[in-house]
Amino acid sequence: MAAVTEILVLVDHAEGAVRKTTAELLTLARRLGEPSAVFVGSQVGAARDALKRYGAEKIYVLDDVALTDYLVAPKAEALTQLVEQTRPAAVLIPSSAEGKEIAGRLAIKVSSGLITDAVDIQAGEAGPLTTQSVFAGSHTVNARVTHGTPIITVKPNSVTPEEVDGGAAEEAFSVTTSDAAKTARIVERRPRAATGRPELTEAAIVVSGGRGTAGNFEPVEELADALGAAVGASRAAVDSGWYPHAYQVGQTGKTVSPQLYVAVGISGAIQHRAGMQTAKTIVAVNKDDEAPIFELVDFGVVGDLHAVLPKATQAVNARKS
Repeated sequence: MAAVTEILVLVDHAEGAVRKTTAELLTLARRLGEPSAVFVGSQVGAARDALKRYGAEKIYVLDDVALTDYLVAPKAEALTQLVEQTRPAAVLIPSSAEGKEIAGRLAIKVSSGLITDAVDIQAGEAGPLTTQSVFAGSHTVNARVTHGTPIITVKPNSVTPEEVDGGAAEEAFSVTTSDAAKTARIVERRPRAATGRPELTEAAIVVSGGRGTAGNFEPVEELADALGAAVGASRAAVDSGWYPHAYQVGQTGKTVSPQLYVAVGISGAIQHRAGMQTAKTIVAVNKDDEAPIFELVDFGVVGDLHAVLPKATQAVNARKS
């Protein structure tokens, strides 16, 4: 009988509340072998049901204050020790800023290849075969790691989570953290004010505003609320102080891959396109009919967003009533 192929999945959670990205990673991991969730923190009890529901056969619990009180270096060391003990066939990590830094450090420590921002993973005879969107989204490539344990970060919304009951057997894992990894300590945490909207990187629908809003994001927010969407912003809007940096979409902001992306008053510079053009459907509203954004949209509206968006919001709300 062939040995079971273990796939490690780093759990993305907030105080034990498992984010959708983890359900997606567990779904992808099942294509490759047997998923094992790696939970960092003390709230595994709150996460267990969600991890079990999406097929985690095992949950490694890394409950150590060094992993939560410091920045990413201790987590990378802990994952290194876990990889060396379990010898998994792959490690899947969310493609967040923290996730990619952990993945990079881990790949160096275990002398393995690294693939970031994958949008799909399939099993292959020579190891996991990934699909990536590269060069600011202008090309799609297939790639695989050829040396060591494949370390792969995956963009949110790359796959639809599929529920499959897993064993979810918990196993405590003790880690040893070096002094060198504990040189940047977290001294304060302040939760971001709740907006009632979905998390930008996890949302199925995103409505983003740019320079064309002239600083008035009210129409953007109203359409987003009607659609149950997250709100994003271009770099121009963020640099102008019109919207917080945490909502910036683009090469120097967050990368999103929703089912629907609505670009409002955004010209479509390559910096912004790099963060959103893997969206399944793209709609743009811009009064400049020669704006570069129209080159990649599925549906475009040439018009003043301040006139178009209220009508769109009204129509959406009318269909919901």
